Amino acid sequence: MATTIFTTCSPPCRYQHRQQVVSCNHLLLNSSQDCRASRIKITPNSRDNTCSPHEENQTSSGSLQRRSLLVSGLALVSASALGFPRDGLAVVKQGLLAGRVPGLSEPDEQGWRTYRRPDDKSGGHGVGWSPIIPYLFSVPQDWEEVPVSIADLGGTELDLRFASAKEGRLFVVVAPVLRFADNLGDNATIEQIGTPEKVINAFGPEVIGDNVEGKVLSMDVVEHSGRTYYQFELEPPHALITATAAGNRLYLFGLTGSGLQWKRHYKDLKKIADSFRVV
Repeated sequence: MATTIFTTCSPPCRYQHRQQVVSCNHLLLNSSQDCRASRIKITPNSRDNTCSPHEENQTSSGSLQRRSLLVSGLALVSASALGFPRDGLAVVKQGLLAGRVPGLSEPDEQGWRTYRRPDDKSGGHGVGWSPIIPYLFSVPQDWEEVPVSIADLGGTELDLRFASAKEGRLFVVVAPVLRFADNLGDNATIEQIGTPEKVINAFGPEVIGDNVEGKVLSMDVVEHSGRTYYQFELEPPHALITATAAGNRLYLFGLTGSGLQWKRHYKDLKKIADSFRVV
């Protein structure tokens, strides 16, 4: 008699989030996730086949081993899908992170490391888009990269996340300029996208989750190596935002933290924000 093993997941589920952007376009893409049932069928040998007792024991043992491996594999997938903290989950998680390319340098004399986006790092926005121009910034030694998934808010436009349990969190969004206008070309500038006021009113809510009116403490325009950067500080909640453009993409670098983190580590957080460059 054939044995059938089923593994299922919850019904298809979709997550959508609408965000405000320049010219009523969406900065962050909607993301969705579908789950489908799968079926695996095991069919034993025909009853017509004959074998010696020794061969029959070997066949039975092999069948049990195969079934044990199959059940273990299904349990591993189920554990990873449901997020259970099992040993198998670590293996799956490691596999998902295997494609990440490290970009951190060794610590300098002050214990700071520089992250430069690796040239070989995957990413982008589909066929026809040019490679992402690398960016860099510096962080204290205890900051670590946090895995990014296309299921995260921001989809493929959320390029990087870092975090420190002591000091706060940062992210980098790399968005095609076509999200905002169709006549900026392949060498756009932040000035073409908009004034500092227009940029922070459009993208500030993406960082703090609320309207930025009355929350912008400072707004600066700086230039490094011929490229213009808009720098903002918001409160509350506490956030430092840097925006610039290069090629056919807009770059948004954001730092956030709690009130206690801001009070104790503001100097380091400001230094991190000021270090962001598109190279």
